[in-house]
Amino acid sequence: MAATLRLMFPWIALCGMLAAGVWAFSFQSLPPADFTFANSTEIESTDPAIVTGAPEGRVIYSIYEALLGFDPETLEASTEFGVAESWEVSDDLTVYTFKLRDEACWTNGETTAPIIAEDFAWSWMRMLHPETAAQYAYQLYYIKNASKFNTGQVEVGDPVEVELYDRPIPTQTFPRGTILHGECVSIETQENSEDAIYTIQTDEGEKRFIKNENPSEGVTAARNILFDFQHVGVKALNEKTLEITLNYPTPFFPKLMAFYPLSPVNRESIEKHGYPGFTKPENLVNNGPYRISFRRLRDRIRLVKNKHYWRRDKVELEIVDILAVENTQTSLNLYLTGELDWSPDVPVTMIPTLLERYQDLEYKAFNPQPFLGCYYYMLNTTHEALQKEKVRRALNLALNKEEIVSRITGAGEVAAYSYVPPGIAGYERAFCEQYNPEKAKELLAEAGYPNAQGFPVIEIMYNTHEAHRSIAETIQAQWKRTLGINVRLANQEWGSYLDTRRNLEYNVARAAWIGDYVDPNTFLDMFVTDGENNQTGWSNKQYDQYIEEATREKDAKKRMEILHQAEILLMKEMPIIPIYYYVDKNIVQPYVTGFYRNLQDVHPVQFLGIDKEKKARFTNSEIR
Repeated sequence: MAATLRLMFPWIALCGMLAAGVWAFSFQSLPPADFTFANSTEIESTDPAIVTGAPEGRVIYSIYEALLGFDPETLEASTEFGVAESWEVSDDLTVYTFKLRDEACWTNGETTAPIIAEDFAWSWMRMLHPETAAQYAYQLYYIKNASKFNTGQVEVGDPVEVELYDRPIPTQTFPRGTILHGECVSIETQENSEDAIYTIQTDEGEKRFIKNENPSEGVTAARNILFDFQHVGVKALNEKTLEITLNYPTPFFPKLMAFYPLSPVNRESIEKHGYPGFTKPENLVNNGPYRISFRRLRDRIRLVKNKHYWRRDKVELEIVDILAVENTQTSLNLYLTGELDWSPDVPVTMIPTLLERYQDLEYKAFNPQPFLGCYYYMLNTTHEALQKEKVRRALNLALNKEEIVSRITGAGEVAAYSYVPPGIAGYERAFCEQYNPEKAKELLAEAGYPNAQGFPVIEIMYNTHEAHRSIAETIQAQWKRTLGINVRLANQEWGSYLDTRRNLEYNVARAAWIGDYVDPNTFLDMFVTDGENNQTGWSNKQYDQYIEEATREKDAKKRMEILHQAEILLMKEMPIIPIYYYVDKNIVQPYVTGFYRNLQDVHPVQFLGIDKEKKARFTNSEIR
């Protein structure tokens, strides 16, 4: 570490040795990695179909590859990086035909197998299957009949598939049991039972089924009765040709095809090992630029370059360590002592110092830039008080967001008064009401709680992080000061926090969303009724209609106007409270190459490298 750095942070040298001591010890017991970065938390899973977080995305982009890839600088979807070598689209923009490259393959590290079109069809069937419970399943709803399969909607006249109760491994969803195909002839509801009897015309004649293990006489037990996936718009025309039929033209569809949850997974491995068994490093069969060498909980994931990856010659880093470091002070210490090459976050208390330190240097290791993300609070609208729109509006009006971005975050974040962040060309954002303490008090009184009388104690839940805690404490104080309501705080580890949100077992929860692609739809389609990422309990038929209309609209300008109307409604009824728009807080060593700032703050390690001469120079004589 350079002398000037020690002068700047006289306490860092000591803190670095203490806070990062355990990490340093574990480094010493391993061969060194070419590149090491902090990943904020222990990830939930490496199954692309079931996760939604940025920490998981950093790992999955490294070990899997989707149909298309994206240019790390422009974020444009491209065949230069994906499994597909080319694609064509029909004149009406609803049928995409992808040709898969011969070089793309599955590997267990030793043997290989070609990736075929059916791998994508099967993987998306698994993602859409109701028992997978994929939060991102709705991203495939643009495909013809995908939503019907996912939601289990079956109507008379529909082609259906019936799964019997004979799975080879009863505790696993895959492999599935015997599948019968046919047409739904009738659906009979029963008194005192939620289970209907479905009459299905099969090749063997009409048969009656019920989704119940204990059927009555003449009725067969069915584990699932679903719209037939053979009639969903995903077809393997041959081993190397995949045809996708959409409901309507979808301008951002190619960008979706580069999104990590839509990566293929290996059917043979899943059917052999089940979930989560197939995600274990020793069972992993993947197709991306890296393989997992090992994973130590609460320590790291070590990646090694996949020697069978089709672009392996363009992947520079051989060994990559991904550290599960939740404490940003520890991450910064590791960075300053040269143990980390990149950290996506820094302590909020150190932001002013870091900004001052790097502002006049040619290489700005810390240089926050806006990206397409919103930090917000979600409100459980099934809660006795929060179900009232006036209460939700009062909570928003009682928030001084400017205080939060000036006193706590401090890296150039902008207070948010819309949910969709700025930066999307052609879209006019819709805004919520701004800080107004007097109006907040009036609305709370109109909702039946004058001077907060009778208002229940509510709880703010957040995942463990010093900035989340500071923001929650500030909001707790603001709501008490302005409205007189009492607020408890509760922090949870990442996995528990996600479960609590999914199960609607919270009152108010910290949340954030980073655009999956550069379009307002990626923010607004989350909040449709029963959407997997709509974890608020809120439902509005008009809102659902706007999102559906925008999906159908072919005129780009009109489509943006419809999405604007949807956001107006979202900001009026306030199932969420936008707090601020993100800036990235990456701190990157000066010798790292291929790291491009972009609107989604996505930086797959396959594009990164090390300038060894510059690293030696900076390590020996220059400041980090």
